[in-house]
Amino acid sequence: MAISSLPAAADSIPGMRGHDHTGITVPDVKAATAFFTDVIGCSHAMSFGPFSDDKGTFMQDVVNVNPRAVIDEISMVRCGYGSNIELFQYQSPDQAKTLPKNSDIGGHHIALYVDDIDKAAAYLKEKNVKTMQGPIPIKEGPAAGQSILYFFAPWGLQMELISYPKGMAYEKDAKSVLWSTTEPMK
Repeated sequence: MAISSLPAAADSIPGMRGHDHTGITVPDVKAATAFFTDVIGCSHAMSFGPFSDDKGTFMQDVVNVNPRAVIDEISMVRCGYGSNIELFQYQSPDQAKTLPKNSDIGGHHIALYVDDIDKAAAYLKEKNVKTMQGPIPIKEGPAAGQSILYFFAPWGLQMELISYPKGMAYEKDAKSVLWSTTEPMK
C-alpha cells in the first residue's frame, strides 16, 4: 500500500491552530525586507538579533546549523491576511549559497494569493521582477479554477502568485478545503 493512500492520522499537536510563519535565509536581510515591503507590499513588524555562540553548541542544538554560525539579523514581515515570513541573514563556515530548485529535496517557494492575477502580473513586470510563463489558468482536474504565475525575488527565491476567485473544482465534493486568505475561517 502506498503511503499516500493511508488515511490521515487522528492525532494532532495539542493546541495547534495553524501556520504562523515560514523562515527563509536570505543573503541581505535589509534588501530582502525592502523587497517584501516596497515591492510585494508586506508590512515590516520587527527585526532582532544577532545570535551566536562562539564557544558552545547553542546554534547547533537549537537550529541544527554549524556551531559557529551567526544569525546577523532576523526580520519579520506580514503579507496581507496570510501568515508571516521570517527573513534570516546567516554567516556560517559551511553555508551553501546555491538555491534549491522546486524539484530538489528541500526545494520551496512562497505563494501569495491575489484577487486579480493579470493586474498583479502586470505590476510585477512594471517593477522589473523576473517572472516565468503565465499567468496560467488551470482548466481541468481538482485545481481547475486557479491561475498561477511563478516569479523570483532579486536573490533568486522562487515565489508564486495564485488566484481562484470562484474557488477550485475539488471544493464541490471535499470534506476538507484548503485554507484561503479570502475565507480564512472556512
